[in-house]
Amino acid sequence: MEPIRILICDRDQDTVKHLADALRAEGHDVLVVDRASRARMLVAERKPDLVILDVQLSGTTTEGWALLSDVHKSPTNPAVIVVTKLHRVDDRVRALTSGADDCVLKPFHPDELKARIQAVFRRMRPRVAVQELRIDDLRKEVRIGERSVTLSPKEYQLLKLLHSAPGRVFSSDEILKALWRRSSYATRQDVQKYVYLLRKKLEDDHRNPRLIVTVRGFGYRLSV
Repeated sequence: MEPIRILICDRDQDTVKHLADALRAEGHDVLVVDRASRARMLVAERKPDLVILDVQLSGTTTEGWALLSDVHKSPTNPAVIVVTKLHRVDDRVRALTSGADDCVLKPFHPDELKARIQAVFRRMRPRVAVQELRIDDLRKEVRIGERSVTLSPKEYQLLKLLHSAPGRVFSSDEILKALWRRSSYATRQDVQKYVYLLRKKLEDDHRNPRLIVTVRGFGYRLSV
């Protein structure tokens, strides 16, 4: 996962220290506060990608719930994970319906929260639109948005084939005939290999592909 800016708003110093250290070790930029007023200021000024919030910031949860609502309505629209000792189902439901993307009960292990963060950002990651994918056949160049992608000849041929009919499912046999016309030794494993290599270069997360999609039992298509 790429480094992100994280704001932790929590008065539990033991939890904050261990969690902040674990997230910084992953390369993330971590800000820590224990007051709602400071959190609001940093959300506006530093524009974090994620806010980790314990709604029990004071003797009651009133201030924490208000902060959650304000963060959810913020123009910067960060993801929010609520961490809490409130074990009532109603409290967890309130967190999720008030704008939290996830709710984690204390005590938790930092590895659990890191996994939850990855899951939240997987769900939030925008789908790569086919319109953002540009193929310059004269120069044999491929770009996704502003990013240039270097492909091998076989990877390029596979992408060009899928791009010729976005949304259409190409079977492994069709891909074999198109890419290895004169080779009798190529197999479906070769198709799988080049789909994997192409995903590694094009997808934000090749283990959860959104551009080149597998249609089980049929083949592969370029998502539209």
